[in-house]
Amino acid sequence: MNKSAIKNYAIWARNKLISDIEYKAGLMGITEKGIAPALPQSTNEVQFFDIGTKDYASVRGDDIRQRDSFIAAIRAKEQDVGYAQAFRFIVEKVAYTWFNRLVAIRFMEVNDYLPSRVRVLSSENPGKAEPDMVTRPFDTDISFTRTEEDLIMRLKDENKLDELFRWLFIKQCKKLHDVLPVLFSDGQDEDYLELLLTISFTDKDGVLWHLVHDIPEDDFNVEKEGQVEIIGWMYQYYNTEPKDQVFADLKKNIKISKDKIPAATQLFTPDWIVRYMVENSLGRLWVEGHPNEELKKNWKYYLEEAEQEPEVQAQLAEIRKEYAKLRPEEIKVIEICTTSLIRVAAA
Repeated sequence: MNKSAIKNYAIWARNKLISDIEYKAGLMGITEKGIAPALPQSTNEVQFFDIGTKDYASVRGDDIRQRDSFIAAIRAKEQDVGYAQAFRFIVEKVAYTWFNRLVAIRFMEVNDYLPSRVRVLSSENPGKAEPDMVTRPFDTDISFTRTEEDLIMRLKDENKLDELFRWLFIKQCKKLHDVLPVLFSDGQDEDYLELLLTISFTDKDGVLWHLVHDIPEDDFNVEKEGQVEIIGWMYQYYNTEPKDQVFADLKKNIKISKDKIPAATQLFTPDWIVRYMVENSLGRLWVEGHPNEELKKNWKYYLEEAEQEPEVQAQLAEIRKEYAKLRPEEIKVIEICTTSLIRVAAA
């Protein structure tokens, strides 16, 4: 696994996403300095804003509702931390959400885990830049209305493939809510996320291009060099700069807000630690009730029971009789780190 490439990408992608989102918000009159009011000539169908450019900025149709939702999120947070910090917090939340989804989909498509088996961010053909989802949208598991089918064909005819990709990507994320509801929204809440999404498969300076081209595909492929750990490393490296800032502020005796604590405390758990935990918790519980040397021989981190006094040995023997009655499906494991919990369950 090329951790240097992963780290470089994650740190760069965070800043790129934040910059792109701030730019998109600015085009709608929402910046770190404040929110531009709609101009008098605005209607229910289109709103105009003075953003300091020659022509007024405009927001139309459903984007008006999503813009209002974005403003509402900022205002709600503003009550706790002030406007500027609230704006920054929501922007970073949007960036982090889309980063997570991009990485998750990349991992799924490389390992053929997507329900439709159609790649979303890339193509099975290494020489093809256009994602397979754009080439074959009707082969995905996404349902389209007749109007949406017409939209797809029109965007293809007009060669607006980036616009089509962004639209299909959002539809795919909503569809993945069926199988991964925690990671993917169904679009019913926080719909401003869609409004602020800036993604392109043709932009060679974009987060998608660099995700697909800078990190070797084998680092995602579990049948080769890859493993699910890459998602954890992506998360940890993404938070490199926020974590460094937290510790720098602590040295200056600057109070750390609760919003910044996760960057310094929610760290990725490497695979060897997960295996240590599994082998000496779930593994110990199982083999003490179901002795199996063949099972244990590949456990690198298992610690054998220390020699005990006869009285303690007798007590342990009784406990192990209860363990022997256990069935695998009756054992429940809880671990407070989400990534580790997933990997414990897989183990």
